[in-house]
Amino acid sequence: MRNFLANENFPLASVIKLREADHDVAAVVEDSPGATDPEVLARAHRECRIIMTFDRDYGELIYRRRLSAPPGLVYFRFIPKNPLEPAEYLLRLLVLKTYH
Repeated sequence: MRNFLANENFPLASVIKLREADHDVAAVVEDSPGATDPEVLARAHRECRIIMTFDRDYGELIYRRRLSAPPGLVYFRFIPKNPLEPAEYLLRLLVLKTYH
């Protein structure tokens, strides 16, 4: 089980699918809509959560502005065919990681 924080642009259907796979997923869209990227980053750091996002600004916040980094960040660089695709992709990666 992993602890994730879904940025506001991450599909809620994927959040639900990851929860069904027993991952602890907090979703900005559910509990803090409108939160700024620095606020999301601070929360992920504070709660030890891996951020899932389609927003490339986090690299600049972490490396250029030197804001506190979370334990991880998954930056999705594709346009999903459907709202479940990001979760399906991540779940496949997590299974591969388990076997290597």
